[in-house]
Amino acid sequence: VQLVESGGGLVRPGGFLRLSCVTSGFRFDDYAMGWFRQTPGKEREFVAATTRSGGNTYYADSVKGRFTISRDNAKNTVYLQMNSLKPENTAVYYCARSRNMDIFGNRKDDYDYWGQGTKVTVSS
Repeated sequence: VQLVESGGGLVRPGGFLRLSCVTSGFRFDDYAMGWFRQTPGKEREFVAATTRSGGNTYYADSVKGRFTISRDNAKNTVYLQMNSLKPENTAVYYCARSRNMDIFGNRKDDYDYWGQGTKVTVSS
């Protein structure tokens, strides 16, 4: 199982980025997927999740209305569109596979495989 994130970088406040997570080694459309983020000295925190069809999504309160999770099952890829970025969104962002197939959650323990992360820096 492999998950590889990309799309991070430096962006000004108010800007946008689209993160991608390309997966392999498992049947992608059998699993819910999630995005988390982490800053130095803090616990990895939940950002967003989607069911295997993409029909249901779930967001942390802090990103609702600004971030959108989506997936393309034909490309084995999950995305995180991040708009109206704020300096407090600076973090390393990770995608993860649900431990329980189509059941998603907001805890790290709900996920069993993780990517290596992509760094997002929001700064003027």
